[in-house]
Amino acid sequence: QGEGGQGLPSWITNNRSVESEDVVLWHSFGVCHMPRVEDFPVMPCESTGFMLKPDGFFTGNPAVDLEPTTNAASTLAKGCCGTTTTDSA
Repeated sequence: QGEGGQGLPSWITNNRSVESEDVVLWHSFGVCHMPRVEDFPVMPCESTGFMLKPDGFFTGNPAVDLEPTTNAASTLAKGCCGTTTTDSA
């Protein structure tokens, strides 16, 4: 365990570049199981986890350039959205 004062807050004060570098993340977490009456005689599964999601990876959404598609099976219900017919066109 670190002595304190280390980690991300200390690292970012040096304004280091991460461009073209291998970034390594050590994610530490613990699970504390509080026993319950329902756990007897066999403890049910306890799980934990995390996800890494990029933010700002692209300058824009690559799906925005896709042509819109029309679902031929979709129609407006009679009287829905101010229409009086079931035709969507």
